[in-house]
Amino acid sequence: MPSAPTKLYADDVSLLVVLLDTNPFFWSTSSLPFSKFLSHVLSFLNSILLLNQINQIVVIATGCNSCDYIYDSSLSTNPGIENGKLPALCSELLKKLEDFVTRDEQLNKQHSLPPTTTSSSLLSGSLSMALCYIQRVFRSGPLRPHPRILCVQGSSDGPEQYVAIMNSIFSAQRSMVPIDSCYIGSNNSAFLQQASYITGGVYQKPQQLDGLFQYLSTVFATDLHSRAFLQLPKSVGVDFRASCFCHKKTIDMGYICSVCLSIFCKHHKKCSTCGSVFGQAQSDVASASNLKRKTPET
Repeated sequence: MPSAPTKLYADDVSLLVVLLDTNPFFWSTSSLPFSKFLSHVLSFLNSILLLNQINQIVVIATGCNSCDYIYDSSLSTNPGIENGKLPALCSELLKKLEDFVTRDEQLNKQHSLPPTTTSSSLLSGSLSMALCYIQRVFRSGPLRPHPRILCVQGSSDGPEQYVAIMNSIFSAQRSMVPIDSCYIGSNNSAFLQQASYITGGVYQKPQQLDGLFQYLSTVFATDLHSRAFLQLPKSVGVDFRASCFCHKKTIDMGYICSVCLSIFCKHHKKCSTCGSVFGQAQSDVASASNLKRKTPET
């Protein structure tokens, strides 16, 4: 794979890929209305574009069954500013977001998925799309802004996505792409905590959702160059528990395949990942929280 071209942009030029959680099962129970949430996010995106005229923003919607690009400032048909606002951002994003939500709801009706599956969003897919877009920008020309990913998530973690999400996290780490996380759900997200910790990003759980724009603008609007001079919030604790490969459940202790390091909650005669046959003595019992970062890409 060819190396990324030399950066010609200034240190404060950013490529921000925002992942928006549009899961209707979460927003139907959230104390923050989805319309007000969008108002905060749009104000934040406007401020990013106003900080530097060559900043770039990409927005990816994350639904229950699919994810898709809904805005790209480099492709905007009307990037001009009118009366202190960016009409292209608001109109284009809202129109594509409405279409995406409609398509995602139709997919949900077609698949008739159980509530345990629809309670989480397709975070693994949106992370993969964000990393693919960043790699395409790296190799499209000599201009290379500082990229970062911001996950604005509210849905609970989906253990069935554990392997795919960890692969995306390690890929972002190798590409030196920080993953920032703004989690607005009731409990903390172990996946996003690990993503921010491993990639050097910022994890923040706003205490007052009415002031979401303040959290976004003061914490996540900072470019990577300026972060070296600021004291940004740090996670007090990170949940490093892994999900087993057999039942996709979060576990504290499990069996580790000695060949591929796959994690299982119960002893198996054969590894479902690499096909290795082993007995009780060949399967090591270890703490999943200690070995989760050694899990290979699958």
